[in-house]
Amino acid sequence: MCYNIIMLEDLFRPQHLLLILLVALLFFGPSKLPALGKGLAEGIKNFKDAIKGAPEQPPADKSQQTQQPPDKTA
Repeated sequence: MCYNIIMLEDLFRPQHLLLILLVALLFFGPSKLPALGKGLAEGIKNFKDAIKGAPEQPPADKSQQTQQPPDKTA
């Protein structure tokens, strides 16, 4: 049981991350990595938005909304 905990602690060492990046570079090639990173980032963002219960569409830009000043009839 103790061996599993030690193994998980050493999982994200810099050497391991570099090895994973190198394998991904060799497997997918340099032209596909930016697209994979963008897709992964969008997936994480959508997951976080779904967890928070955020709306699927971003709110409209305030510059596009026209606000009328309140009436000053008193």
